[in-house]
Amino acid sequence: MDTLRRVRIDGDKLKRMREDRFLTREELGEKVEPPMHRDQIGRLERNASESTQIKTVRRVAAALGVAPRDLLEE
Repeated sequence: MDTLRRVRIDGDKLKRMREDRFLTREELGEKVEPPMHRDQIGRLERNASESTQIKTVRRVAAALGVAPRDLLEE
């Protein structure tokens, strides 16, 4: 299933996009459907995970109003 595929988020890009929108980690987490805890957002920003499910990338991207590919490492 495509939603189980794993990818690498660029944590610096994610943090920059969040801060450009004047959102805290908690506020971004609340915008994600279903909501994510601020600690999960922090782990993504710190690249604390080797890989992330594509469905998570899609959820975060939708909350930020960007394409999922905009959050990925190049």
